[in-house]
Amino acid sequence: MFRLMTAAFLATALSTAAFSAEPTPMNRTITISGHGEARVVPDIADISLGVSANAPTAREALTANTAAMNALMDTITKAGIAAKDVQTNNFSVNPHMEYDPQNQQPPRITGYDVSNAVTVTVRDVAALGPLLDAAVSAGSNQINSISFRSSKADEVMDEARKEAVKDAQRKAALYTTAAGVSLGNILSMSEAGTAEPRPMFYAKAMRADAAGAVPIAQGEQTLAIDMTMVWEIK
Repeated sequence: MFRLMTAAFLATALSTAAFSAEPTPMNRTITISGHGEARVVPDIADISLGVSANAPTAREALTANTAAMNALMDTITKAGIAAKDVQTNNFSVNPHMEYDPQNQQPPRITGYDVSNAVTVTVRDVAALGPLLDAAVSAGSNQINSISFRSSKADEVMDEARKEAVKDAQRKAALYTTAAGVSLGNILSMSEAGTAEPRPMFYAKAMRADAAGAVPIAQGEQTLAIDMTMVWEIK
């Protein structure tokens, strides 16, 4: 009896193992990436304005820098820039070293450099040229890191997303038609990443006015995104 039960159990186990070993049918899918772009003329500028001063002592250099920086800050305020759009991005005090390689003497301190800079957000790009001119007149001798962006970047990016989906759908339709199959349900959609805004030439770049304001060209930016989509195929 025991032998009969054992044989029956082994037969059942083998049957179950054979059934579970059968391959599970897999859904046929197609994965396509789409690319979308949208252009926009930037309407916001971020720029770093600062002052660097040199003097025999650190105290003298700081005093000179503070006076010049106060004049620059007054100029920025008079230009209509809100306090929330001005932020210090650098402050440094460094000795000015002089080297004498011929006499092989150790370097000596001949003075001190003090630098102070702020990042200014200009929300009216047309006012950027006059601001730069006024800043230099007020004593700013460090101007760099000018960048442009759009206050409508989210809206423009959504347009790029729509274009990326259209591009993926177009490619998927092309491939399935060529392969003699058809698209089924969308199984997944994911953003593969965004591209940094790329500047483009813009014909209406501003020029210097009669007063000689600094010419500024904000250009045009291209916002881009990639989308990956997966479909069932029939």
